[in-house]
Amino acid sequence: MISYAPFWKTIKAKGFSTYKLINDYEISNSTIQRLRENKGITTTTIDDFCKILDCRVEDIVEYVKED
Repeated sequence: MISYAPFWKTIKAKGFSTYKLINDYEISNSTIQRLRENKGITTTTIDDFCKILDCRVEDIVEYVKED
């Protein structure tokens, strides 16, 4: 399963909020909602987050093995 738990840790550590991402960087509300629900997002969106947050892919997403 893909988890976006690292994303939430990264935005907190970098002093970002979802409000700032939506209003200052034009990230859609639906993208934020998809992250909250661990639903799929595109690699383009992951790339955008890496640029905005100046981080690596593993700071946004991780794979968690399900039993």
